[in-house]
Amino acid sequence: MAVSLVSVKIEKDEGTQLIIGHAGFIKTAEDLYEAMIASVPGIKFGLAFAEASGQCLVRGEGNDESLRKQAENNAMSIAAGHTFVILFKNAFPINLINAIKTVQEVSEVFCATANPVEVIVGVSDSGRAVLGVVDGSPAKGVESDSDKNERRNTVRKFGYKL
Repeated sequence: MAVSLVSVKIEKDEGTQLIIGHAGFIKTAEDLYEAMIASVPGIKFGLAFAEASGQCLVRGEGNDESLRKQAENNAMSIAAGHTFVILFKNAFPINLINAIKTVQEVSEVFCATANPVEVIVGVSDSGRAVLGVVDGSPAKGVESDSDKNERRNTVRKFGYKL
């Protein structure tokens, strides 16, 4: 059986954060919704979950219609069973990632970022699978002392360090 590779570019608006992962059960979309809504007051999000059996539908939830539709479109483009896509604003992945990982159905998180993302999908006669992600740009060098200071100041500007 041959396997081919496809790269799927995630479509999202500038400044939109995302989490992509793997989970499996019919209640995944609702459970992810509950984890999102309980994590950050004022968060705006949409999510989509691709079933891998039965009707094999993309199930969508969220409190922002545009983000929900974008998440559904991205999940359809990936078209790999048990994959979920969450797009959100007014929060950072660090605010949500642990809540997402504790959802019972979640088995893996592939990425959590605001960067441009491409999903590498393996395609076989049986279906499609997420093999990995390309998250942002390649490394260009090792940070200097001034780069370290800039990084540390940025983290403090966001309020994550004293």
